Amino acid sequence: MNLRLLPPEDFLETRLMLPLSKSMSARALIINAMTPGAEPLTRVAECDDTDAMRRALADLSATEVNIGAAGTTMRFLTAFYACRPGINVTLDGSERMRRRPIGALVDALRHLGADIEYVGEEGFPPLRIKGKTLGGGDLTLDASVSSQFISALLMAAPSMADGLRLRLEGEIVSRPYILMTLRMMADAGIECELYRDTAVVSPGCYRASSSPVEIEGDWSAAAVWYQITALSGGMVTVDNLEKESCQGDRVLADIYSRLGVYTEWEGENGGTDLCANPDADARADIDFSECPDLAQCVTVTCAMLGFPFRFTGLQTLSIKETDRIEALRRELAKIGVTIMVEGPGTISWDGRRLPVTELPEFDTYDDHRMAMCLAPVALYMPGIIIRDAGVVSKSYPDFWEHLRDAGFTILDGDAPLPTPETEP
Repeated sequence: MNLRLLPPEDFLETRLMLPLSKSMSARALIINAMTPGAEPLTRVAECDDTDAMRRALADLSATEVNIGAAGTTMRFLTAFYACRPGINVTLDGSERMRRRPIGALVDALRHLGADIEYVGEEGFPPLRIKGKTLGGGDLTLDASVSSQFISALLMAAPSMADGLRLRLEGEIVSRPYILMTLRMMADAGIECELYRDTAVVSPGCYRASSSPVEIEGDWSAAAVWYQITALSGGMVTVDNLEKESCQGDRVLADIYSRLGVYTEWEGENGGTDLCANPDADARADIDFSECPDLAQCVTVTCAMLGFPFRFTGLQTLSIKETDRIEALRRELAKIGVTIMVEGPGTISWDGRRLPVTELPEFDTYDDHRMAMCLAPVALYMPGIIIRDAGVVSKSYPDFWEHLRDAGFTILDGDAPLPTPETEP
């Protein structure tokens, strides 16, 4: 599905409910599956990744499970299956998933006593997993690996005979996601803590709560609406953003306060208002090591506003749904922006723009965040095309409908550009 986008004709003002947090939902589902007597969760994110997790957990007798492109699901299920006696499953995914490394997690689980074999290439899915009670104990892990590896180990740790003392070597990537995991585990009755560079989880049993698990609105999904506000000068009201959120991407409000968006937490109508603010920095230098999922929206925002930038802490972007640094470099070149890759995890732009001779047709690389971060370019370049636009279903199925509600015109990608005589 290719879509052609045209910006609102009037002042952009809209109100919406974001999808529920995919990160919180994935953790809640794993914790719920490990909690004796817990009722199935009903209020979690409705998207491809969460659906893949729910299907897998609904049938623990399955001998083959394919989770498609759901990276979080692959990592969390690997540890979940490994620590569950009686499981005998082959865990597989899409072709891209088969190229996303998982060796560091498998090695860690094997060290703790897991029975995991590679079905194909060493270090990559698919995996054959035979569940058992793991010994646990002491483990040292490179802190620069995906935080999802660390969270997967932590959530499995209470079932280990000796619990887990996980020492993280080096700079910890995406620390807020690790803290989110530990907070949700503690809320479910587990004794756990992060002491400087060491996470300690005591052996124990998750406890069912008398009240339902509350999943917040997704701060990662909010990034595109901050982007739209910055580029349009309009106002967006969001009804389900938590100011005191456990999500690390809550830092969005601070980042965009420097890019021309003011966050009013309790607006006149009770929601959170994102308001355009003419006070903006003329340059952006940001470390994304604790919030890498925000980098795409912020990069495109700066490119469209003409703000030079230098971004660091992007080491994990190359092993996401696509190599996101390379994808950004290729797609922004279509609007005359030449991104420099200075080294692992660092990109920059000097603010110079080359002439553009044709309306861009953007590729999305089977990556939901590429589709969403490029869509607001239509505010400056009406008529752009987003190819394979359906990829947003991975995390935000209602995204295109929400854009329509905000005044965007969305046409079939094969439709010609409207003229005054053929207005949509």
